[in-house]
Amino acid sequence: MARENSNPTQALNAPDYMAWHVTQKGEKSYWNKVGAAWAHKDGKGYTLQLETCPINGRIVLRLPLEDAPQADNEAGRS
Repeated sequence: MARENSNPTQALNAPDYMAWHVTQKGEKSYWNKVGAAWAHKDGKGYTLQLETCPINGRIVLRLPLEDAPQADNEAGRS
């Protein structure tokens, strides 16, 4: 998802942040990866690419974890 490159003239680069859709059910938070964000070269903004657009909950940007497994659904994070 995050490493796809729709512009063949642009070099493939890892995202600066991963985008997560977070929903709350009782005391638990459920995190689902929905996209990624890349910093602009001028340092004044980000491009956010979403693979899906949630209609509830919130979107959280977090630094990618290098050693984390690539799970689509991670429960229990807050």
